[in-house]
Amino acid sequence: MSSHRHTPAPANPGESIDYERFLDCVHCGLCTAACPTYAELGNENDSPRGRIYLMRGVTDGRAGLTTEIRRHLELCLDCRACESACPSGVQYGRLIEPFRVAMESSAEDRRKTDDWFHRWVLFWMFPNRQLLEKLLAPARLAQLIRADRLLVDTGLWKWLPSRVGRLATLLPRLKKQPSPLPGQLPAKGQRRARVALFTGCVADAMFRETNWATARVLQENGCDVIVPANQACCGAIHFHAGSSEPARELADRNATAFRTEDVDAVIVNVAGCGSMLKEYGHHWPTEGADEARRCREEFAAKTKDITEFLDELGIVDPPGELRLKATYHDACHLAHAQQIRAAPRRLLAKIPGLELVELPESELCCGAAGTYNLTEPEMAERLGRRKLDNIRATAARVVVTANAGCLLQIARQARMDGERLAVAHPVDLLDLSYRRLPFSF
Repeated sequence: MSSHRHTPAPANPGESIDYERFLDCVHCGLCTAACPTYAELGNENDSPRGRIYLMRGVTDGRAGLTTEIRRHLELCLDCRACESACPSGVQYGRLIEPFRVAMESSAEDRRKTDDWFHRWVLFWMFPNRQLLEKLLAPARLAQLIRADRLLVDTGLWKWLPSRVGRLATLLPRLKKQPSPLPGQLPAKGQRRARVALFTGCVADAMFRETNWATARVLQENGCDVIVPANQACCGAIHFHAGSSEPARELADRNATAFRTEDVDAVIVNVAGCGSMLKEYGHHWPTEGADEARRCREEFAAKTKDITEFLDELGIVDPPGELRLKATYHDACHLAHAQQIRAAPRRLLAKIPGLELVELPESELCCGAAGTYNLTEPEMAERLGRRKLDNIRATAARVVVTANAGCLLQIARQARMDGERLAVAHPVDLLDLSYRRLPFSF
């Protein structure tokens, strides 16, 4: 698969968008307080209503797609916080995402995604789980001899190419990699459901223990767990960078790999992946064969976040006590894109001994936003610091969040600031409680 192929796009990036979606915005400004880039910069062009005005101006022919307008649109994190704040129900994601795909595809000069970093790191290395695992071996060695700490403590990472240095400091503490999940795991006790588990690419390479924890928690709650061997990356890395066709190929591969008619749900534990999987049905409504479109729609309809699924199922009470003071960060693509907020908190409240302190600005993006923290490091750094300041205010030593990107971003910010802080996924804590194991920092 060519990872940098572009589908020809109309000269006007807004041409394929239902114009009524632009008109849903009444420019009331209630979205501005929820927007991370506006909160940091105070520039109306970097607010949701400002970006909608710019996109509509280009679509109407009142404004050209200048470098300045492109920049305002590229700086958007696509966190969808504006959708949660909007009283008019503006579907901002269905404006910014197709507009940026078309904007990238129709670029006359060098495309943003044609550089070496997008081509070889984001589009080639990240979605390839097996390759990424092999490339992480030197990183494990570097951590073993503490070369990673030397890189940070001396500031040597700043002398590397900016995105490479950022990538080096984002790496979490790489534990011994568990074996891959088997193709099937049986339910414990009375069988209540049969589910398929989406394991992801970067998430499985860096957080496979969380995939194992997810499977074990599902088993404890009476679920047979199927893990399709030929599943692929969700496609979000490509799609949000404006590379639509490779993303669609990955979507078709996943829709084929998961026999959705045989399971009650497709379970995902990464908010960014879950948002992408749930939206397979509308990203390419007219592209591909009828059968492929039907498979994408059925796959999307069956997809559920692990916290959403367990909350609906009703979990078996976890018995083990975890005496921890923790705070919960709402991952943008869980809270805003999927509108899931209460479920993770209800599940965590079931764990004996766990004290959950509410996080100020919990729903404001931490700066991860998929690969945004690599492609827009300055804004990601500002938002990361802001998030860490809010975490400090809680006095919690554990941050819980349901997205791999947020886990990486928050842990990085804590390391860079010398803050002793643990990060964990909700199912990591549930798994420890079911197994009656302590939490280790």
